[in-house]
Amino acid sequence: MSDEEIRRVLGLLAQDDTLRAFAGLVLGAGEEPSPQALARLARGGLAERSAGRWRARPERFRELLRARSAEPLSEEERILRTFIVDGRLTTMLMKRDKRLVVLRYISRVFEPGVRYPEKEVNVALRAFHDDYAALRRYLVDEMLLSREGNVYWRSGGPVEV
Repeated sequence: MSDEEIRRVLGLLAQDDTLRAFAGLVLGAGEEPSPQALARLARGGLAERSAGRWRARPERFRELLRARSAEPLSEEERILRTFIVDGRLTTMLMKRDKRLVVLRYISRVFEPGVRYPEKEVNVALRAFHDDYAALRRYLVDEMLLSREGNVYWRSGGPVEV
């Protein structure tokens, strides 16, 4: 199951006409959806025509989730699932290569080009671990955050485009 296929199916629900058509099929609304919207839903697997009637296929979401969870995890995903549970870092006692994966992930909470006072950095890092000072030090030591005085900014790590 590719990310593109998941985006395509979810993108159908971002369009007003296909969202209304899907909702109408699910709820059994009396208004007939547009043929174009129904055709797009059918291509995405969210609707099907059977015995001359259209019906919603909400099970498509379960199919996508099942297929996605059956895919092998990358090493990075495996590390993140191991050390970040319910959004919290379980331990900081890990080998450097694994710690770097976790720190790069955490660094994403800071927007590139934005300067943060130390207090804001502490609040953001406390969401991941109670020892936010050690976490902050690791981020600075690994050059994922830079610091001047009590002001921090993101200076490394992956950037979403």
